[in-house]
Amino acid sequence: MIEHPTTTPSALRRAARDFGELTAVVDHGVQLTFTQLHDLVCDFAAALCARGVQPGERVAIWSPNTYHWVIAALGTHYAGATLVPINTRYTATEALDILERTKPSGLVVVDNFLGTDRYASLRNASALDIPTVVQVPITDDDTDSGPPSPELLAFGDFLALATDQWRDEANARADSVSADDIADVMFTSGTTGKSKGVMSAHRQTVGAAAVWVECAEVTSRDNYLIVNPFFHTFGYKAGILVCLLSGATIVPMAVFDVAEVMAAVQAKQITVLPGAPTIFQSILDHPDRPNYELSSLRIAVTGAAAVPVVLVERMQSELSFDAVLTAYGQTEAAMITMCRTDDDPITVSTTSGRAVPGMEVRIGDQGEILVRGEGVMLGYLDDPETTAKTIDPDGWLHTGDVGTLDDRGYVDITDRLKDMYISGGFNVYPTEVENALARLEGVAESAVIGIPDPRMGEVGRAFIVRRDGITEDEVIAYCREHLANFKVPRSVRFVDSLPRNPSGKVMKNILREEKI
Repeated sequence: MIEHPTTTPSALRRAARDFGELTAVVDHGVQLTFTQLHDLVCDFAAALCARGVQPGERVAIWSPNTYHWVIAALGTHYAGATLVPINTRYTATEALDILERTKPSGLVVVDNFLGTDRYASLRNASALDIPTVVQVPITDDDTDSGPPSPELLAFGDFLALATDQWRDEANARADSVSADDIADVMFTSGTTGKSKGVMSAHRQTVGAAAVWVECAEVTSRDNYLIVNPFFHTFGYKAGILVCLLSGATIVPMAVFDVAEVMAAVQAKQITVLPGAPTIFQSILDHPDRPNYELSSLRIAVTGAAAVPVVLVERMQSELSFDAVLTAYGQTEAAMITMCRTDDDPITVSTTSGRAVPGMEVRIGDQGEILVRGEGVMLGYLDDPETTAKTIDPDGWLHTGDVGTLDDRGYVDITDRLKDMYISGGFNVYPTEVENALARLEGVAESAVIGIPDPRMGEVGRAFIVRRDGITEDEVIAYCREHLANFKVPRSVRFVDSLPRNPSGKVMKNILREEKI
C-alpha cells in the first residue's frame, strides 16, 4: 500500500504540490485547481484564527454538498479545530441537539435549503451562543427569508478576514496538527436509538480514505460525482478525502435527482459514482436513460442494503461500469471491508468484501461481526460507558451487525442484531425475508420488522414498495412457498417509499413507530 499523509492538512499540501493545476472541484460555475483549493482553505483557517477559534475547539457545518463545504471542512482542520458535520435533513430541534452536545465555536450554515432558512429556524427554536456563524449562499428557491441576521458573516466576507498575519498563524497550526488529534465528531444515523457522537483521529479519517483509494483504484484521471452527503462518512471520508489523496476531481451534488445525475455524468465525464443500490436501480429504470451518454462510468461502489446479483450484472452490462464494488463500514469504523476490482458479480452481490489493510474481522457470539484495527473510533463523545460496552478490553468493536465469514475472508452481512426478532422461539433475520421478497415480481423494495404478538411473541410485518397491483395475499402466499412458516410475514403494508438515512439504510425505527 502506498504511504499516505496522516492528517488532512498534510494531505492538502501534498495534493497542492503533486496535483497543483489539476482540477480539484467543479461545482456548477466554480472550478478550483488543487493550488486554488489549498489557498482558499488557508484563508478559511486564517479567518477562523482571526475570529478567535482555538486549536481543539469545534466547528459545525450544516450545509449541503457544495464547494463551500469542502473549503470549510478542510479549513477547520487546517486551523487545528475539530469538524462536526450535521445532517441537512435534520430539523432545527435535531440540529440544536448536536450543537448543544458539541458546543462549537463556529457554525457554517446554508441560507435557504429545501425550503427552510436554516439559521432562522435555529434562532426560532432556541437562543444560540456561537461566536462565529458563516452563511453559505445557495438559496434554492424564491422564498423570501428576509434580511440576513446582523451576526451572520457571508462566506466571501468571512474569507476576506484572512490577512498575511493570520495566514501565517493558520500555517503554523496546520504544521502542529498531529495524526492523533481528533479530526471529527460524526453522529451515528440513529436507526436504532439516539445518535452518538463518534470521535476519530486524523490518522483514522485519512486512513479510511487511503484504503478506499487503493481498493477502488481511484486516480487523478477520475471525475468523482459525490451524491452521498458530505455530512456522512460516505461523502466526506470516502468522497472528499479520497479525491484529495488521489488527485481525482470532486463533483458535488447538493440534492439527488436521477435526471441531474445522468446529465452530470454526461457533461462532466464522471468515472466514479458511489451510492446506495437504489441510486443505480433508479438510473437503470429511468425512461430517459437512453438519451444520456453514460459510457464514461468506470467504478461504482455500493452497499448499505441488499445488492441483487442481477443489479450488479445490469450495472456492468447496461451502464458499462468496469467494476462494481460493495463495501462495509460504520461511523465507528469508516472502512472495514471492501470488494476488489477483480471480484465477480456473485461475490460483489453476496458479500461486502474482505478486510481492508489495517483491519481484522471475526464472528462473535450470536453471529455478531467484530472488528479491530487502526480504523476503530477513539470512542463516543462524553460517553465512556457506552464506549466500553462497544469496544471490549481486547480492542474488538462490537458492530451490532450479524454476518458470516467465508474461507476467503469475505464478509456477508445478514442483519442487525437489533433488527432480529424471535417468533415462536425461532430467530428471524429480516434481511433473509427481504431477500426472498426481492425475487417476487411486483416488489420494488421491502423492509421487514417484528411486531408484538400475544401468541408468538413477535411476528413479521413487511413494508413493500410495489411496482404493480400485487396484493397482500399474493405476498404472503409467495413467502409461504419459499420460507419456513415462522419466517413468513403475517401482515403487509404497502407504502410509496421506505424511510432511509443518508447512506441508504432503511430507518426501521420509523417503521416500528408507524410514522409512515
